[in-house]
Amino acid sequence: MMYNAIYRQSYLFFLLNTINRQAGNRFILPALLSVFVSCKQNSRPDVSGDSMRIKVERFDEDLFVGKGKDIIKTDVILKKKYGTFYRDYITRIVGDGNYSGPQILSTLYKDKAYTDLNNEASSVFPNMKNIESDLAQAFKYIKYYYPKSKTPKFISFISGFAVQTPIGDDYLGIGLDMFLGKKSKFYRGIVKSIPVYISRRFSPEYVVPRLTETFAREELFSERDEDRTLISKMIHNGKILYFMDQVLSEALPDSLKIGYTSKQLEWCKTYEADIWGFFLENNLLFETDYQKIQVYLSEGPFTPGLGDKNQSAPKLGIWMGWQIVRKYMEENKEVTLQQLMAETDEEFILNRSKYKPK
Repeated sequence: MMYNAIYRQSYLFFLLNTINRQAGNRFILPALLSVFVSCKQNSRPDVSGDSMRIKVERFDEDLFVGKGKDIIKTDVILKKKYGTFYRDYITRIVGDGNYSGPQILSTLYKDKAYTDLNNEASSVFPNMKNIESDLAQAFKYIKYYYPKSKTPKFISFISGFAVQTPIGDDYLGIGLDMFLGKKSKFYRGIVKSIPVYISRRFSPEYVVPRLTETFAREELFSERDEDRTLISKMIHNGKILYFMDQVLSEALPDSLKIGYTSKQLEWCKTYEADIWGFFLENNLLFETDYQKIQVYLSEGPFTPGLGDKNQSAPKLGIWMGWQIVRKYMEENKEVTLQQLMAETDEEFILNRSKYKPK
């Protein structure tokens, strides 16, 4: 049976959505207080004394083990072990609250596509050692800068491409079926729902950057409702990426942080002055009409109106905001990371950055 046919038959499991659905799957996100710790930028703190260890809980494996066994018993076991996550998985990730745990499990176990997906995820992720190590290092830095932040449990799962990194009140999920590698046969079957320019980033090397970004955006630095100008959104997103600069491995390419191809990143560097000139000439920085500015913030294969033959990179406003923030921190070396993230005056950051690409 062709994958698309299997996909259509399982409404409960293959309830597709775009990546933007993950914003609606944060469920319960307690506000975390930030504290200012003395640490100058461009100087990595020593976190070697932190004994933090992270273990990714393999819900995907525990769920699959129950196939062919007593469903009622499996439901009880999973509910006891995974608590809040299991409830969210049944009622919000693969279900909608209208079906019980045993009903959802029964549907999954009967679905060949679920079995195939699980098998591929197991082959791509036989263990999580490298991911656990990288996550531990990133969250040591996060804990250093924001001691009151609560490091979540990390739980891997399969959802049928419903959500990539859902976040709840005590966990951060890893949708393994959305990190199988850009050449996965499954992604060719869902191209109408999730286009290639998005699914090309469904690779293992994106796991840690995306989890870190999700935690930063949803737990630490939520965007303010009053920030409606393009420049405010540029600076907010630029600060998120700069934060990732400081907590992720220094060897991690910028392309993995922002989700660009190497060619897109080079295009941005080559035409940085032209992009900035375009924003200035068209009076876009203080534009508040979302229909006009969203094209410079949203995912896409390219940014319309910029570049020849659709060769421009997408979400150029976000990339440019990142460069402004980097320049601001370069020009103001006394500013700490915490002070940067707490600063809400985007014009102040822009002016003090002295940003004038040539």
